[in-house]
Parts: sequence; C-alpha cells; structure tokens
Amino acid sequence: METDVRRYLVDLVTVARSVLGDNLVGAYAAGSVGLDAYQPGRSDIDVALVCADPLPEDDKRALVAGLRHEALPCPARGLELVVYRCSVAASGTPEPGFEVELNSGGRMPFRATYAPQDRPLADGHFWYALDRSILHQCGHALLGAPAREVFADIPPADLRRLLVDALTWWLALPTPPGDEPAAGAEDAVLGACRSLVRFRHGRWLAKTAAGRRVLADGDDAAPVIERAIAARDGGTPPTGPQARAFQRSVLAEITPPA
Repeated sequence: METDVRRYLVDLVTVARSVLGDNLVGAYAAGSVGLDAYQPGRSDIDVALVCADPLPEDDKRALVAGLRHEALPCPARGLELVVYRCSVAASGTPEPGFEVELNSGGRMPFRATYAPQDRPLADGHFWYALDRSILHQCGHALLGAPAREVFADIPPADLRRLLVDALTWWLALPTPPGDEPAAGAEDAVLGACRSLVRFRHGRWLAKTAAGRRVLADGDDAAPVIERAIAARDGGTPPTGPQARAFQRSVLAEITPPA
C-alpha cells in the first residue's frame, strides 16, 4: 500500500470515529486496496464503514462533511465510501442496505446519498452486495474484526443475478463508435473478466489478475483481453465494439438458462 494512501486511511478512520463515536465498530479498505492492486493515478480508494446502530441524519451529514475531498483531500482519483449497519453486513442480502454513501475526489464527481431509496435505479443497485462479497473475501480491516467475520457473502443464485445485472447495466451505456481505441474500454473488458472469474472459479480477483486468469482458461477473446491488460500500463485500449462484444459473450455465459 502506498504511504500516502496508508496515511489517508488512518486519517479517515480518525474523522469517522470523531463523528460516530462508539457507534463505529469497523472500517475496511475494499476495492483495489483490499485486492492488493492499487494503481496510483488510476485507482479509487474504496472504504466500507460499519456501525452498530442506524445513523441519525445529522451524523450522516457530519460524516459527509468531514470526509469529502474538500475537508480530507484524497490522494487517489477519489474516495468511494459506504456505511452499513452490522446487521446488513452480516445478512448476505442482495439489497443495497447502506446508511450513507459518499463519492468525492479531485477527479471524481461529488455525490452523497443518504438512503438506498434515493439512489436512482438507472445508476445500478447491484454494486453494494457485490462489494460486500469482495469485502467478505479480501477486505482489509482498518478498525474492528476481520472482514470475513463481519461481511457475509451472498448466496450463489443472488450473486449470479447481480453479475447479470451489472453486465446488463454496462452494456446499456453508449458504445464509442468506430474502430478507434476507446478510453475506458480496458476497464469494461477487465471488469467483465472479473465477473467471469468469480462465476467460473468462485474467487474475486483484481481486474488485471482476472484478465490473466481468463487468458489461462484459453478464452477465444485472448487478443482483446491482452490489449486491455496492456492498456492498464499505458498501451492502446480495445475499441468500443470489441469491448462490448466481449461483455456480451460473458453475459451469455453467466446468464442462467431459461
């Protein structure tokens, strides 16, 4: 873990404790930090906080005020923070179930959501349970018990449905036209690889590692995956149509038979 990221996470927990007091019982690094794949200049910092009791509205707003980039500068592209109650973290529910959500950073649009029903359906409700599944496997405890003891995994049928929902959501986004390399196409390809590895092998891997695991499986889309991996280090990304074609092939494999 980068020194500036480590220091930031310590400061984040300090601010959270000052706002939530004894109600804060856990703090966990997720995403690329949890998966030991943080890439300076590209990765976000993903954090899940766990509280014992529901958060009063004043505490939600005070937490957002104390942790937004303007108050606590994030050394990465941005912070993606979600707060859950203990009961939700331990439930294995496929529902969002969060208390408050904050996205904030120097290169990330600000967003604060204070209840799951305020999250637009078009923005996706599948992220949260998938993130809790990742936390169950590899969350890094900053405060509290080990993540595996706090976050339950979600049942296989729910997991499969959420992976389908996620891929369907990605495919509904506008596809960059033509045969020119498309910014972000590498993330679309490698994100689909991560879903495929979780489905095939039961493990969450970082995006690049997932791409390599799918290559080891002998996938027919090897040239597109190899191009996506190279783009993570500055190479030329796939085109939009190439990325979408690969995502559609992954969706077809993961979707349950009718």
